[in-house]
Amino acid sequence: MEKTEGIIKNERASTDLTTHDFYYDLPEELIAQTPSAERDGCRLMVLDRKSGRVEHKIFKDIIDYLRPEDMLVVNSSKVIPARLLGKTEKTGGDMELLLLRMQENGEWETLVRPGKRAKVGATFIFGGILRATVTSIIEGGNRTVRFEYDKTKYDSIYRVLDEIGNMPLPPYITEKLKNKNDYQTVYAKEEGSAAAPTAGLHFTDELLERIKAKGVGYGEVTLHVGLGTFRPVKAEKITDHEMHAEQFYIDSATADEINRRRANGGRIIAVGTTACRVLESVSLDDGTLRPYRGETGIFIYPGYKFKAVDALITNFHLPESTLIMLVSALAGKEQTMNAYHQAVGERYRFFSFGDAMFIQ
Repeated sequence: MEKTEGIIKNERASTDLTTHDFYYDLPEELIAQTPSAERDGCRLMVLDRKSGRVEHKIFKDIIDYLRPEDMLVVNSSKVIPARLLGKTEKTGGDMELLLLRMQENGEWETLVRPGKRAKVGATFIFGGILRATVTSIIEGGNRTVRFEYDKTKYDSIYRVLDEIGNMPLPPYITEKLKNKNDYQTVYAKEEGSAAAPTAGLHFTDELLERIKAKGVGYGEVTLHVGLGTFRPVKAEKITDHEMHAEQFYIDSATADEINRRRANGGRIIAVGTTACRVLESVSLDDGTLRPYRGETGIFIYPGYKFKAVDALITNFHLPESTLIMLVSALAGKEQTMNAYHQAVGERYRFFSFGDAMFIQ
């Protein structure tokens, strides 16, 4: 039976770490603008967190580091073409909306630009087929909007977005995306993310089949990536930062298989920080997982004691971000920052379309 409760948050650990402690200097040319020619052909840094040893591999080599008793856990959330470009209905002024998440009443929380044109009651037209009305202004200046479209032609808002929406690429990617699927994992199913769980972009169907054939377990959870991805850490002390809650789901079959593998000595390997946050959100103190549907605002940084995740596949993240803080919690801050400095020196590609890291 899936459990539904409120927002999960962790008990904050005491720390004197500041946001600037997670800064590193990154040359702009190392920010990947396009995906690798082959998903599993990107580079892979392997960091052994116990010995500190670093190896440089190709992503498809990940299979050599996986044991038959292990289990991969991926985030199957699907990115929606959430960026809408249109006009104000009244004056014809340009308007941009970024859909963040659907609320229970069917309205959407959005980022809007320019905000001065998005007063309550303002209406916008997108692609000649979608009408949006601002219903409220909420914390941080975001707007909730109500959409109208021809429901005899489109069975859901997602089909409208497929036709007129654009993939919501991060602002550091300035090149136009040639293929929408390049910003989608091969196992993406549940529509709802405003950004890709990018660690999973490196997997191909063939690589996953080879991994499963080795005996490695495979499970899917869902966390819809939302506003937190776009919010920088502005607080000087990291403990003053508040995470934005994101909707997630883990079913009983996945939780049971994780528990079984862990009991038999297998490692639980999270593919991406989003899968990691789901597993840590639903884990009991003894590492046992439970099925759950709800929201999580868990913030993982050095001092956090992992209960469910033994290893992590991830990309290289922005300086001073909550993501590099999570990686530092698992691998240790000094080892993480040293690995990042080494990645810069070795000319790895960074961020969403960049290279990967395996922390074991």
